Amino acid sequence: MATMSSREFNQDVGKAKRVARIEPVFITDRGRPTHVLMSFEAFRQISGQTESIIDLLAMEDEVEVGAAGDAWDKPRRTGL
Repeated sequence: MATMSSREFNQDVGKAKRVARIEPVFITDRGRPTHVLMSFEAFRQISGQTESIIDLLAMEDEVEVGAAGDAWDKPRRTGL
């Protein structure tokens, strides 16, 4: 497990992301762990999520837009 202070994290987010591809990164604030950064794949494994982004995008064709989708078709008021 890797650990970074919140200051280190803010100064080098790219490094934290690179390390998180390999192992979870614990972000600390005043020496206490407050957040965990991990790869999306690791998150999927621990959450039991089985769908991939490809599966979710494929479902878009099967989903029928209901009344909520109609709001996008209404003209917006402009001029404040």
